[in-house]
Amino acid sequence: LTPEPMLHVTQGTDRVPTGQTIMLSSGAKRGLGGRGVPLDGQMVSVRGIVLERGTLNMLQVQGRADALVAVEKDVPDVPSEDLGRWRLTGEICDGKCLAGAMRPGRGLAHKACANLCLIGGVPPVFVSTQPVEGEEFLMLGGAGMSERPQVMLDMVGEYVTLDGDVERRGDLIIFTPDYETVVRP
Repeated sequence: LTPEPMLHVTQGTDRVPTGQTIMLSSGAKRGLGGRGVPLDGQMVSVRGIVLERGTLNMLQVQGRADALVAVEKDVPDVPSEDLGRWRLTGEICDGKCLAGAMRPGRGLAHKACANLCLIGGVPPVFVSTQPVEGEEFLMLGGAGMSERPQVMLDMVGEYVTLDGDVERRGDLIIFTPDYETVVRP
């Protein structure tokens, strides 16, 4: 659940391969919310709709009670790697619309819609103009992301430059920016 709900796939499908780390959301403009809290750090079985755009993937978990349940298996270690401090230019978006729930999913025209999704708990994504370890889509991290900082919401849909820490969890890249470093080109 930290910094956002995600699933490290240990038994994949044709669309979501084993080893992939995928962001999670629910229906409409909502994140996973409290559904994941009792399952944090456990093995689960999950059903939903795969949203994808390029290398950005998200699973919209079905609303049914049996769509996200614990299973009795040992939890494997998920590889994690600190990739250091980076200065990145790009755009903050909501990961669900950007992954394909809506089009265009980017730019100022999408700002109000994206902010509603982010306030509803959908994982935020930073779309970098410079690839980080080959990835342009990075999950946006930060302490206390259960409530989106207003400074982040003010930047949605705009190109900004931010300094921050980057890590890899599984195959997902996470960018935790320092919002005080923002430069608007």
